[in-house]
Amino acid sequence: MQRAAGGERRAFGAAGAGVSHPRAPVGYLHDEERWPVQETGRVVIVGAGLAALTAALRLAPRAVLVISPEALGSGASSAWAQGGIAAAMDPADAPENHAADTIRAGAGLVDAAVADFVTAQAPGQIRALAGIGAPFDRSEGGGYVLSREAAHGFARVVRVRGDQAGAEITRTLIAAVRAAPSVQVLEGVIATGLAVKDGRVTGVRLMGAGGSAPVLLRAPAVLLAAGGAAGLYACTTNPARICGQALGMAARAGAVVADAEFVQFHPTAIDCTDDPAPLATEALRGEGAQLVNRLGERFMPGLHPDAELAARDVVARAIFAQTQAGLRPALDARKAPGARILTDFPAVAGACRRNSIDPLREPIPVVAAAHYHMGGVACDRQGRSSLPGLWVAGEAASTGLHGANRLASNGLLEAVVFGTAAADSIAAAVTQPQDAPPVELPITGAAELPDPQLVARLRAAMTAGAGVIRDAEGLTRTLREIAAVESAQPGCEPLLNMTATASLIAAAALARRESRGAHCRRDFPDIDGATGRRSRMTLAEALALRPLPEET
Repeated sequence: MQRAAGGERRAFGAAGAGVSHPRAPVGYLHDEERWPVQETGRVVIVGAGLAALTAALRLAPRAVLVISPEALGSGASSAWAQGGIAAAMDPADAPENHAADTIRAGAGLVDAAVADFVTAQAPGQIRALAGIGAPFDRSEGGGYVLSREAAHGFARVVRVRGDQAGAEITRTLIAAVRAAPSVQVLEGVIATGLAVKDGRVTGVRLMGAGGSAPVLLRAPAVLLAAGGAAGLYACTTNPARICGQALGMAARAGAVVADAEFVQFHPTAIDCTDDPAPLATEALRGEGAQLVNRLGERFMPGLHPDAELAARDVVARAIFAQTQAGLRPALDARKAPGARILTDFPAVAGACRRNSIDPLREPIPVVAAAHYHMGGVACDRQGRSSLPGLWVAGEAASTGLHGANRLASNGLLEAVVFGTAAADSIAAAVTQPQDAPPVELPITGAAELPDPQLVARLRAAMTAGAGVIRDAEGLTRTLREIAAVESAQPGCEPLLNMTATASLIAAAALARRESRGAHCRRDFPDIDGATGRRSRMTLAEALALRPLPEET
């Protein structure tokens, strides 16, 4: 691949069964004889967030197996999303405007055809969700209550109880999935790797979340919808399990990964001791809350014409700079939204209460935190990856919608649109047996789980070297540290998934020698042309850029 300016655009190729590279540990290879094998005629969906649940319902009455490491709704990023779903629901707005804002925010890397496709689908997806019971906020006249968020030209974020959109929409879908006779849900189970034969994904390796022995489950199709990678950072807004597992599995199987370098840092995570950091939703700034430092000074008006409503990458870098300067940035919501924060934004109010912050009397201290991964497994508009038999949706996928900087509240929208598209593609491509009995996994033996100290070491390295501001020295140091973490526990598949994803993020960031959107290089501060090129990288290519760990 071309390494300057993010790599060349290329067609999907036929990837081999696993990654073979001189620096790859044994755990990267796929010796399928190591595990007991079960067969199922069910489509296997790995994940339990919005994309996964949407796909499971869309595939009905086809038999589906949903794999969730926890009780449905407990560990998915979708359930934590506060802002809502972006859609042109205002009669004065239009999908074309929404697409234009998406493209503008993406800093030259958004696939315009994908933006048109997704934004055109958005109003229908909102109506469909409302039709199955999603309790969107409504005005007295019955219209949708719409919030405006950063970089949107219109108020077009459809919300639920102010900041409860993710939780309430997920709850609605969970109820529908529980009632669907075609869907089996296995909770307390994690996927650790993909089975690949002759370049085709044929199944998935599963183990109990507590560490029971793995089983290889062969299936007619696999949909990866298990979230992003922001949990690889020490300061994150994501649930603990959202740490690159889905992307790592696909990469280890040989899938092409796109835009891995683009990690979105949310500018207003609440600066407290909680891990993950609670989120002060962007909608607060849309309602008039202002960013100030410990001196009481607003700093955004001097940095961007849109001030607090500038694109997330701009605001995140400003927050980071204030933090680095010891000026402790904060979100002042005392005047606006004022007392309404207690009723209209209950998640924020609750987080403040837990951390002894009174938002009516003092500004809320904030910090930039890893929030969303724009990169992921490269896929087309049907959710198909470069590996036959493998589909992807949600944050695990890179569809071309987000480019270098995701437009606020497009994440949940992409999840429902591509969850639907992937399900339709699977239904058209896969022949399933009429009889697909429930899957029963044996809970026997024990498997290796990641050493918590190694995970903490990995997260610290990613924050230090592949965070808000990057340079070649820090990225190289991070890649060397990733290799050291990996070599300390080379037989642990969940850790290998994490180190694979971390390697791809850092290697792609090292290869992109410019600053664009959420990717900011101290040593390459300029953008390389208004229109850039999306990156494409395999794990083997990332490992080629990774130094060997230093001798100890």
